[in-house]
Parts: sequence; C-alpha cells; structure tokens
Amino acid sequence: QVQLVESGGGLVQAGGSLRLSCVASTRSFSVYNMGWFRQAPGKEREFVAAIRWNGDSTTYADSVKGRCTISRDNVKNTVYLQMNSLKPEDTANYLCAADVRFSTLRTTTQGYDYWGQGTQVTVSS
Repeated sequence: QVQLVESGGGLVQAGGSLRLSCVASTRSFSVYNMGWFRQAPGKEREFVAAIRWNGDSTTYADSVKGRCTISRDNVKNTVYLQMNSLKPEDTANYLCAADVRFSTLRTTTQGYDYWGQGTQVTVSS
C-alpha cells in the first residue's frame, strides 16, 4: 500500500503564505498523477490542484487559481502546494492523493486510490 504523509500546515494570517509537502513511500511515485484536496468542518472534500506524473501539466480549482502552485520532485518522491495570499476561507485540512492509473488529471475525489491523513491550514482574519 502507498503511504502519503503531508506536512507544512499551520496558522497564518490572511495574506500570508504556506508551502505544503507530501512525501510518498512508493518508488512508483514518478508515474502517478497527484492531487491536493481540502476539507473543512461540515463540508465535503473539495479539489484544489493536480499535477501530471511528469510535472508537465497542472490544473487548479477556480477558488485557488492565481494563488496556488502545485509542483513535484520525483527524485524526492514529493509533491508540493505553494499557497499565497491566503484567505480565511482557505482554512481546512489539506490532503494529498495519488492516482495510480494512467489517466487525464482528475478534479474530483473519484479515481484517486491513496490518501494521506492531511495537514491543517488555519488562516486568521
């Protein structure tokens, strides 16, 4: 089974920045599309960003376009989410996910096979 471990969350003020990291245990990381999702209390898990296996394609939710950048380092088996200009509505548990099948980038939870436990991001106003 693939283990994903997120880190980098914390408490920041509105307008601040954070960089989240997700380290994968599998050596097959370099052939997986990866995604970032977030889930706030009382809300469904929502898509944030995704990146193709080789890093040459990305896609973002409208709510974070222009403020977030997803990237990856296949040597380190790590995917990153750089978040800038954070807003209180960005407050959520942020999770990374791996899509083990060769596919187009997916923007819903459906199709992602492995999930991390998440890292909490709290943005104060």
